[in-house]
Amino acid sequence: MRMLASGIIMLLVLGLVNFYIGWHLWVLLKDWVPGITAAYYWPVFFVIALSYVIGRIPLPKALKPVGRLFKVVGSYYLACMEFAVIVLPLTDLLYGVLGLTGVNRTAFTAEAGVTLVTLLAVFLVWGSRNAWSTIVRTHRLKVDKSIGTSVPLTVAVASDLHLGNIVGNRHLRRMVSEINAMNPDIILLAGDVLDDSIEPFIRNGMDQQLKQLKARHGVYAVLGNHEYYGGSIKQYSEVMENIGIRLLQDEVVETAGLYIVGRKDKTAESMEAGGRMSVDALLSGLDLSRPVIMMDHQPTGFELASKAGVDILLSGHTHRGQIAPNHWITKRLFELDWGYLLKNKLHVIVSSGYGTWGPPIRLASRSELIKLEVALEGSRSYGDEQVASTPKAVLI
Repeated sequence: MRMLASGIIMLLVLGLVNFYIGWHLWVLLKDWVPGITAAYYWPVFFVIALSYVIGRIPLPKALKPVGRLFKVVGSYYLACMEFAVIVLPLTDLLYGVLGLTGVNRTAFTAEAGVTLVTLLAVFLVWGSRNAWSTIVRTHRLKVDKSIGTSVPLTVAVASDLHLGNIVGNRHLRRMVSEINAMNPDIILLAGDVLDDSIEPFIRNGMDQQLKQLKARHGVYAVLGNHEYYGGSIKQYSEVMENIGIRLLQDEVVETAGLYIVGRKDKTAESMEAGGRMSVDALLSGLDLSRPVIMMDHQPTGFELASKAGVDILLSGHTHRGQIAPNHWITKRLFELDWGYLLKNKLHVIVSSGYGTWGPPIRLASRSELIKLEVALEGSRSYGDEQVASTPKAVLI
């Protein structure tokens, strides 16, 4: 009942917000296109406004391309909706202030409309650039544990690929090429490889693209919340196994003299009867004189990981809000929503992710890949430079 009530409230709020946006667009179009009628406008507007929801409705195979089109249209509308929610109240406020000060507002609708449409176009173009143009951020970390060699480790990390109908093979091929160019010892995929449904991932052969990832000591992945939402974890696990990527679900593997720990996503606590194991339980019995790298998709529990003996914790999930000013919200919700944090001796890195959820738009965040250069006890530093935690970014 609580879920039903929450769903009804969310739909009501969504309807009211979209009516507010639609009314402003209606006023503008009446000014620009005097012959337009409400009977045509409002049905078309609400179909577009609700197209992301419509696109998620299960359809017969013959109609699935229509559903995918709705989802793509709806994704872009979500970006436009967020833009409108920010700028339209400010526009209304300006309209009211001008009225109180006696300024003639006859041309306000036309002038404000041109201004807002121009700003929206800039927002979409700049946001697309941030979403598709990727930054490689290099973090040089020092871990006071040894693996018995003098060679530092290169670890490539990608999170939040969200492969599906929006983020496809073109972006994926670029990621594979860039990661392989790092010549990594280990590759880690920190959750949300899928954008919920596994169908486009299989249909477009994205598994065969992921298969091209190459690392000396293996490729490992963990689940994110979107794999749980898609409901195909068993099939996804089998597909990943078939292409040589080990999906860790509350599991630990030993490789290259260190431990890779993969936690189930926090979503398991509400969607699986057994929930997920604690960090202490996962690390029980390990030789903690060896380095421990843990992937946990959602950036939580830093203190517990630090006390348990984890050396490097890798997360994603937040997208750094993806579209500003959402990053102000994620910054309040998480101890670290993006970047680097040293928690006691624990190195925490939260990525803004490689792909996008919903619209392929980013503002105040970037598509990124992470390159870790890990200097261990007794190993030399990269380039004979002092190892630091401050990242450097390279545009690719």
